[in-house]
Amino acid sequence: MKQLYFAILAILILAGSLNAQNFTRQDTLRGSITPERAWWDLNYYDLNIKVQPDKEFIAGYNIIRYKVLEESDVIQIDLQKPLKIDAVSQDNQELDRTSEGNAHFIHLKKKQVPGEYNELYVQYSGKPRKAIRAPWDGGFSWKKDENGKPFVATSCQGLGASVWWPNKDHMYDEVDSMRITVDVPKGLMNVSNGRLRDTYEYGDYVSYRWFVANPINNYGVNVNIGDYVHFGEKFEGEKGTLDVDYYVLRDNLEKAKEQFKQTSMMLKAFEHWFGPYPFYEDSFKLVEVPYLGMEHQSSVTYGNKYQNGYLGRDLSGSGWGLKFDFIIIHEGGHEWFANNITYKDIADMWIHEGFTAYSENLYLDYHFGSQAASEYVIGTRKNIQNDRPIIGHYNVNKSGSGDMYYKGSNMLHTLRQLIEDDDLWRQILRGLNKEFYHQTVTTEQIENYLSEKTKKDLSAFFNQYLRTTMIPKLEYKKDGDKLSYRYVNVVEDFDMPIRIFVDEKEQWLFPNSEWKTEKLKGSSLVFDDNFYIETQKI
Repeated sequence: MKQLYFAILAILILAGSLNAQNFTRQDTLRGSITPERAWWDLNYYDLNIKVQPDKEFIAGYNIIRYKVLEESDVIQIDLQKPLKIDAVSQDNQELDRTSEGNAHFIHLKKKQVPGEYNELYVQYSGKPRKAIRAPWDGGFSWKKDENGKPFVATSCQGLGASVWWPNKDHMYDEVDSMRITVDVPKGLMNVSNGRLRDTYEYGDYVSYRWFVANPINNYGVNVNIGDYVHFGEKFEGEKGTLDVDYYVLRDNLEKAKEQFKQTSMMLKAFEHWFGPYPFYEDSFKLVEVPYLGMEHQSSVTYGNKYQNGYLGRDLSGSGWGLKFDFIIIHEGGHEWFANNITYKDIADMWIHEGFTAYSENLYLDYHFGSQAASEYVIGTRKNIQNDRPIIGHYNVNKSGSGDMYYKGSNMLHTLRQLIEDDDLWRQILRGLNKEFYHQTVTTEQIENYLSEKTKKDLSAFFNQYLRTTMIPKLEYKKDGDKLSYRYVNVVEDFDMPIRIFVDEKEQWLFPNSEWKTEKLKGSSLVFDDNFYIETQKI
């Protein structure tokens, strides 16, 4: 017993040590709703920066307007090193601050009265973190185009928008609207989110002022600088006429005019499945950048080299992945799932990536038919690693497995089969975007909505696919016309029905973890591979 006690104690100490190594105080300050964040609600950002590409240097300020929810005298603002805050003030009174890594605690002098709106002026400067492998390991990408002109862009999902500007860097609180003013050297243009309000020149610089009328998540805010040319079109959509604009490098204009014809096809398919594009007031833009691409709200960035597939590759191996430009379709789909419906905590990032990966095969479904869509999504299963659950750790800015893309999409494709009603499934997807319009959400909210609308208890279904790495395995044995079967590798109460074909006639099985036996009226047996399970004959 003593040996057992010490063995258990050693395991607990090791587990605690690993946890301490994995998550730090900085993780908590970045990933949780701290007391210094909770007492105020974002209303408006007025972000102004000057970008000097030759020095890889930025300087500027952000005016943060907020509503007081309860009294407090300390407010948390986030800005990541090596950038530094130069000054902070409120009502022209300079304020003191204490910093803990990337979290800066501003000590307020003015009494904070619940219900009132106040502003905080934060001035900052420095050389922002250089992107290592944008967009996955982001920051500022300082590149040059083929003519030697600066080609600059930001990307910061996961890493946080505070890598390049001071803000309330937690996803739960989206700003209601914002202005983005970016000054760049003459001969270059800046493209950001929303609509261009005006430009003006001074000295060797040009200032571009953009305005975002809708709520926007922090990582969706972006700066794109280059020798851009512009063209556009009008899309007649469900909410009227949508302005669609394209900004591409000068030498790529003709290629872009051809490749970007897929944009209207994307909008048509996704308005059918998901409802109206969520940001008509801010237009839709596709902007060329020096990295693969990102779902920046109303300013979707593109770097797929004007070819179909994912940099010319079919991620499904089915052939259907070469029928569309991956970045136009995938990043466009994020306007509904990521920008309209946004996770509160990055642990629930599957809500963005699972639904948007699923949008790829819905695009195929709309334009090429359900068989093409099924072959594509089933083909993507080869990319699933099942290394860890697709829900991450809460309150520490930690996402789950990359399987959130194609395990997520196959989970949703499986759910569509269970519903057996494509009209209802479409209503549910559109309903999600209406129910949670411009909101931040949790996995629990999405689960509850889907269970309610499908009129099915999906708790075990979601526990299986979201919270474990196990793929349900159907063991079966066939003895003449008798079929015995059961699930293994499943969570408690997992009893998902599956479709089979006996002599090409559709039947349903209702397995659980106990053996069941039934008589088959036919000889040939085929399991429908639209269900994300494994089968094993024993």
